[in-house]
Amino acid sequence: MKHKDTRPITDPIVLRKFLKHLKEDSSMGERNYAIFQTGKATLLRVSDVLALKKSDVFQDNGRVKKNAFIVDKKTKKQNRLYLNPVRGVLEDYYDWLQAYQEKHPYKKLFTSQWLFPSSRRLGEDEPIRENSFYRICHQTGLKIGVNWIGSHSMRKTGAFMVYQQTNHNTALVMKLLNHSSEGMTLRYLGLEQERREALLDQVNFNLL
Repeated sequence: MKHKDTRPITDPIVLRKFLKHLKEDSSMGERNYAIFQTGKATLLRVSDVLALKKSDVFQDNGRVKKNAFIVDKKTKKQNRLYLNPVRGVLEDYYDWLQAYQEKHPYKKLFTSQWLFPSSRRLGEDEPIRENSFYRICHQTGLKIGVNWIGSHSMRKTGAFMVYQQTNHNTALVMKLLNHSSEGMTLRYLGLEQERREALLDQVNFNLL
């Protein structure tokens, strides 16, 4: 499937509708919901979210660690993730995985090493693939009447939420996204034009 440009979900009503359908419209809805919420809260690229292992995130008792330490696939840099914002989602997901495997023992989701295992490739311990998750997100978006949601929307949505709820702290969002400039971050969020217009509003064009 060809990936179109994706956008952050900036409308809370659209976000709630999307998450509701993502969670309820599939037998793997709990997994798909947990993926999106994890990506939104950690601001990881989708490739890094899907590469997470259970041992990165969970303690032996199934409770979530405070931090996960990974290496970003794209940048090869060490990344320390703060997991408290998504603790509840991941612990509910752990319990769901356990219950799901008890009902479907031939699908080794709970015993898979991967945090978000594929449910289709039986006999192979693999995470869900990026294209598959893109398709899930895009088709869920179409169900609620928007055609611009994809798997990358989860990272963009998280970044937008941080930007909005920290009084437009661009420096923090830059750090979380590992961007090299404020302009890159504003373009990523689709806010470059908005920022230019806000600055122009401060100019008095009647002065010589």
